Amino acid sequence: MKRIIFTLCWIICYLGVSGAGKKADFIVAADGSGDFKTVQQAIDAVPDFRKNTTVIFIKNGVYKEKLVLPGSKTKVRFVGESVEKTILTYDDYNAKKNIFGEDIGTSGSSSFFIYGDEFFAENITFQNSSGPVGQAVAVWVAGDKVQFRNCRFLGFQDTLYTYGYKSRQYYKDCYIEGTVDFIFGSSTALFENCDIFCKTGGYITAASTHDSTRYGYVFKDCRIKGSASAGSFYLGRPWRPYAKTVFINCEMSEVIKPAGWNNWGKESNERTAYYAEYKNTGKGFKPGQRVAWSHQLTDDEVKEYEIGKIFDGWLPEK
Repeated sequence: MKRIIFTLCWIICYLGVSGAGKKADFIVAADGSGDFKTVQQAIDAVPDFRKNTTVIFIKNGVYKEKLVLPGSKTKVRFVGESVEKTILTYDDYNAKKNIFGEDIGTSGSSSFFIYGDEFFAENITFQNSSGPVGQAVAVWVAGDKVQFRNCRFLGFQDTLYTYGYKSRQYYKDCYIEGTVDFIFGSSTALFENCDIFCKTGGYITAASTHDSTRYGYVFKDCRIKGSASAGSFYLGRPWRPYAKTVFINCEMSEVIKPAGWNNWGKESNERTAYYAEYKNTGKGFKPGQRVAWSHQLTDDEVKEYEIGKIFDGWLPEK
């Protein structure tokens, strides 16, 4: 009932007038009842480097498109009619061949490439529908100041690629699922009140944080659960030596391994990666059994993980 009310409120806001007095600029509908039948057509219609926000309302439907939001398309906002029924999907994967017979690669497998800054999405499902075939990205994000609210990210290995160096990304009230390294990359990303669903044994995160970047991944008030067997998932492993990942006030189910963290087969990573937790709960939170090179934050240390500090002064829209 709460989700239905939430969806109705957004339909009223964006087909009528939002709290900021902003109507939908474009409507996408697969049945032809909107301005465009495809999402890419709506993206292409956005003026380059527009200074005002462009709102694209996407009606319920399954839109099988390989999408690109170019760097010149800034301040674009996607609003779905409902998160369960507004689905943007494609089925590329790492080993799939391009027209030259070459592997398209992990990055090339993404269903949606986001280069434009200040992109905002809500009430939308983003999916890579190729199945358990290795690396297959649903969303690849390079833009800065990117926000997702009440969105779902569906896939298996490498579902969400937070690609951009110095990119800041905010995920609020989202659902993210996968198997191996299903949240990975070099960006600074805050996940708040999200559901992280572990489908089979693997690793939740594989951060590749740069040594000069203070914050990597921060999870606050999230729920870590899944269909995987007990003790089959690590919280993370370092894709690059200076990976940084912190879980704060999160509820962890029994799917999490007692050790918590993995060094990706390199003892040297234990001296450079930074993995920490603070007052997590649940059967998967066993601080006394965590690897010795991880950290439990103090009350003073956790103060450094306020949103303004994480994002270097940027405060996402409330």
